[in-house]
Parts: sequence; structure tokens; C-alpha cells
Amino acid sequence: MTHVAKAPTDGRGLVVPPVTPFLTEFTGLVARARTPAAVLDALDAFAKRLLPIDVLGAARFPVQSSDWRSTRLGRDVFLHSSVPEGWWQEYAAMAVREHDPGIMMARASLTAFTWTETMQMLDPIGIDRWPYELALKYGIRDALTCSVGRRWIVSFWSPKVLNSILSQPYRIILFAAASFAALRLEQLIDHDPRFMGKRARVTPRELAVLRLISAGRQTSEIAAVLGLGEETVRSHLKKVQGKLGVRNRSHAVAEAIRQQLIP
Repeated sequence: MTHVAKAPTDGRGLVVPPVTPFLTEFTGLVARARTPAAVLDALDAFAKRLLPIDVLGAARFPVQSSDWRSTRLGRDVFLHSSVPEGWWQEYAAMAVREHDPGIMMARASLTAFTWTETMQMLDPIGIDRWPYELALKYGIRDALTCSVGRRWIVSFWSPKVLNSILSQPYRIILFAAASFAALRLEQLIDHDPRFMGKRARVTPRELAVLRLISAGRQTSEIAAVLGLGEETVRSHLKKVQGKLGVRNRSHAVAEAIRQQLIP
């Protein structure tokens, strides 16, 4: 009796197409790519063989997360040709003034997640919803964000909600492909590990003051713990506020945590 092998399926019984031939072709194209655009084109062609999905682009995280605002198209950010015209210009203009919660989440993550999942987990309100409302304006209903080694972010986008078509096998395959693409991009572009933006360096004593403020200590307590005068503590705080570009001590602590300067 002849046994016919069944096609693999995902958790919902949907057939998962064989990807080995596609992966072999994809990795070959990426390895031979000489430009970021060629890498993204290869990734987009591979993704389309799996799902009705497009590549949004890839971006390299700066050393400090707050310096995300200083990234530049063609230097740290690379968009695929399928991205709706005008979206990036509006996004970049808004990112100068407001934080993108999804980017902050990606910086702290080592996995892939959709924007729909991000909205459910973070439940943003008010101004924190701006990245998603802007995307909808340009027909981007959902996206899959892949954080690669906390160094790169690679995203796919869709005019439909992805959770309905993105099963776990597809998610794993797309994340692996995005990781390979990010490694090639790292080889192709100019890499400066010292890139930190234009912000002045925060000193150890200034960080010590911020850590104690974050623990609820008053100026007099901080002075006693660090063995400094109260005026010296105020001086450290004033200087670090200027370096971080913040308005008050609470804002300084929040920005220091956001930049991962203090735990």
C-alpha cells in the first residue's frame, strides 16, 4: 500500500507551503546583494511567497534609544519600494516630537510581534496612538515587527490585520528571514559603533544622583548618601537635565530610564 505524505499544516489546519527551495534562493540573493534596496527586494519576494504581505523596511537602532529621532533615511533607515508614498515623511516629522511606543517595545524585545498585538499589550491612549493612526491614514492596517539582536528592526506591513493569517510557523520563518537580511545590511552599510547622537556624556556622579532620585530620595538625603553638599547635588541635577534636554527632575529620571542609563 502506497502512503502519501501529508502537507504540513499550521495550528489551524492551514497548509504551510514547503519553504526550503525558497529559503535557498532567498539566502543566495541576499548574500550576493550589494545594496540595502537589493536586500529588501529579496526579503519582499520571499515574504510574498508565504503570505500577502510586503516589506516595510529596516532600521538600525542607535546606541541610545532616545537617539532614534536622529536616524536618517538611507543611513540608518531603509524603506522598501512598496511603502505608501508620504508615510515616512510624516512619520519622521512626528518622531522628532513624540516617542513611538512600538519602537521602545522593539528595543527591549528579542522576538517578533504585530502592531495589533502591540496595541493590545500597551493599550496606548491619546498621543501615544499617533504611529498607528498615521499608518492607517496611508493604508497600513498592521505590521509584523522583528527585533534582531536589539540592534536592528525589520518590519513587514499589510493592509489587513495580520493575526488572522500569521500563524506561528509563518512568524518563525519570517523572523528568520528578517534576521538574515539584517545581518547582510550590517555588512553593507557604514557602521560606527560610537554613534550616540550629539548629546553630551552623562557623568557617573550625575547618574548616581538620578538613581537616588528615582528611588524617592530628597536632595538632603542624596547629599548625605553620596557625601556631597546639597548645592553640589543640585548642580549635578541641573547639568544632567541640560544634557538630557528635560524640564524637571521627574522628567530627567524618566528620560534616563528610557535611555537605559539607570535601571
